[in-house]
Amino acid sequence: MRSFLSLALVVLAFPISAAHAVEPPKKPNILLIYADDQSYKTVGCYPESWPWVKTPNIDALAKSGVRFHGAYLGGWCMPSRASILTGHHPHGIQSMRMEGPYPASTYDPKQCPFWPAQFRSSGYHTAQIGKWHTGTDAGFGRDWDYQIVWNRPKHPDNAGAYYEKQLLAFNGEEKWQDGYPADNYTKWAVDYVKGANRDKNKPWFLWLCHGSVHGPSKPAARHKGTYKDAKVPEPTDLLGPWPGMPEYLKDTLAWRKTSEGKIVAGSNGEKVGDEAGGKGTEFADWVRQVNECVPAIDEGVGELMAALKETGQLENTLVIYTADQGFAMGEHGMRMKIAPYDANYRSPLIVSMPGTVAAGKVCTQVVNAPDLVATFFAFAGVKPTTNLHGRDLSPLFKNPSADWQHPCLYEYTGHDYGDNVAKLLKDDAKNAIYQKVPWYTAVVQDGWKLIRYLKPGVPEELYDLQNDKDELKNLVADPKHAERLSLLRGALAAELKRTNAPSVMIPAKQTP
Repeated sequence: MRSFLSLALVVLAFPISAAHAVEPPKKPNILLIYADDQSYKTVGCYPESWPWVKTPNIDALAKSGVRFHGAYLGGWCMPSRASILTGHHPHGIQSMRMEGPYPASTYDPKQCPFWPAQFRSSGYHTAQIGKWHTGTDAGFGRDWDYQIVWNRPKHPDNAGAYYEKQLLAFNGEEKWQDGYPADNYTKWAVDYVKGANRDKNKPWFLWLCHGSVHGPSKPAARHKGTYKDAKVPEPTDLLGPWPGMPEYLKDTLAWRKTSEGKIVAGSNGEKVGDEAGGKGTEFADWVRQVNECVPAIDEGVGELMAALKETGQLENTLVIYTADQGFAMGEHGMRMKIAPYDANYRSPLIVSMPGTVAAGKVCTQVVNAPDLVATFFAFAGVKPTTNLHGRDLSPLFKNPSADWQHPCLYEYTGHDYGDNVAKLLKDDAKNAIYQKVPWYTAVVQDGWKLIRYLKPGVPEELYDLQNDKDELKNLVADPKHAERLSLLRGALAAELKRTNAPSVMIPAKQTP
């Protein structure tokens, strides 16, 4: 039985053990911890979190490094991971496609190379542990030196086993594994950090992919009931209306009021995972249940940081904590990801590397997946062989208040990638919609957000994120903000052009 307190103390006071030799300095290691469907509101160090949320180890990581306002890594599981593996936005990822029973997918490694292979050829030992949702080919032996992978696309029948017995491939050899997956993944990751299954003479990159807190959001037995008495306020627009916002919000409404006045979940179209709609789970109970999945990950963060300290690698390891995307918890009436709003899309982002990354700071900027990849290359001193879409974030790691003029681009093109995006938009743009949400591109800069939908007939949205953090007032038609709208349209067009987006995605120049 483990507790929040004991794990927090492990992080703060783990002594160096003679059983594990201190490793010599070399190129920096990179540890990327990747949660699944995690709202920033479930992380205690984020001011938007519920006051009862307890994440002592993730919070300690933020105190030792920089907490970013957030990250826009992808609209849902697959494009987020595809962007992390390529350094490209979905419109630039060739050959990736859904094929076969959900979540089956495929890609051509020659047209869609994953950058860990280049790190391998540059002297890094690369590893991936946990969930995989990007093609049936998980890349062992090509992209990864070491891999324990739950390959959902390859085994659709086991694709819903986020919290149960999983079919895993250990360096290509498949076998069944019992136990709570988050705990299993942490154990294997800690072993790797301590030197198991890797060459100690090489720097390493480890991508730890948790399946929590993805639906059906089943907490570990030791954490069930942790928040049973927690008070959960309802978002102001839980049941609508949404004046000035797109009509599709009526189709994605995932909650209803019973005759007894209770707010309960309805269907939100999930094919695998979420059971709340079918069970009619009450809103507050669902929020508590989702949050109770986080402590297992938080404990894992504590164990990993302790292992880094114990082995003398703490100051030489860039640690990143984030999630593939956010997940709306009633905001805008939703219980899903993919929509362009912060509640759905924005995930937590914390970085730490004592002596290199500033300590105990907050960065108000938001970044995207290609930015993280560009930063990995910069830290590793490896020159990318492909033209990455991102920008090196190192200046913000050192000085979170540094002048940063770059807009943050993010997008949603359903399950389409590369040339298929342009083809659909040219031939059948009215069907640029997936899971009831129209395709879009969006840009965030200077605390403002512009959303431009790619499906014809869906109006733009403009939000002042500093004064309207919940994105309730669409200012696109307000003449007072015409100049801001023009600037953001220009920034969006420039970012799409810079990343070689097809012309059909790029907004035409408009006059106020």
